[in-house]
Amino acid sequence: MIIYPALDLKSGQVVRLKEGIDANTTVFSTDPARVAQEFADRGAQWLHVVNLDGAFARANDNLRVLRQIAAVGLPVQFGGGLRSLADMTTAFEHGAARVVLGTAAVRNPELVREAVNVFGADRVCVGLDSRDGNVTTHGWTEQSAMTPAELGRAVATVGVRHALFTDVSRDGMLTGVNVDATAALAHDTGLSVIASGGVSSLDDIRRLAASGVIAGAIIGMALYTGALRLEDAIREGTA
Repeated sequence: MIIYPALDLKSGQVVRLKEGIDANTTVFSTDPARVAQEFADRGAQWLHVVNLDGAFARANDNLRVLRQIAAVGLPVQFGGGLRSLADMTTAFEHGAARVVLGTAAVRNPELVREAVNVFGADRVCVGLDSRDGNVTTHGWTEQSAMTPAELGRAVATVGVRHALFTDVSRDGMLTGVNVDATAALAHDTGLSVIASGGVSSLDDIRRLAASGVIAGAIIGMALYTGALRLEDAIREGTA
């Protein structure tokens, strides 16, 4: 199981939100590249980077920051505001190894098919983030009528292999990851699902790994507050 340290970017800074609410922002660093290097030094295999300004449709310079983060040398999974093939191409040109499609997967399913065809299945991930059982869009500010399983099955039919699932109500709250829902989603869709939202302890990592079907875990707040050490999470995830 791959552990993905999270760097959420807002105005070029590393921040964390609580429950995905823009107003509930805590700044943890003004130097994202330094944070990325620290994660690399501590054994990270991947980084998960979110352009929050892109997700909230704000003008931003976070692609420049992406390039600086990618220069650390780790593969970067990057999402937030990617609405077209051109957006994805630009992200790849700035160092992303894989892109995450959220709103676009709901609003424009054909775009997902095109992305898989153009870039390959290993370079495309779909976000199946939900609040109260339905997929959220537009930086988690809007709710669709689809369930994560419905969207997951739909994108699987066009060749998607990778997905991430965030229980938005737990994100940034350190209340524990939703292991059962994540594992059920992996079973229901056949996708390689990455867990996100609420990871707070080694017990969370052990339970995710013990499921046998969860491909990875994204950890944010727990790393920044010191509740969890990256080295320990990696050790438990690969045990």
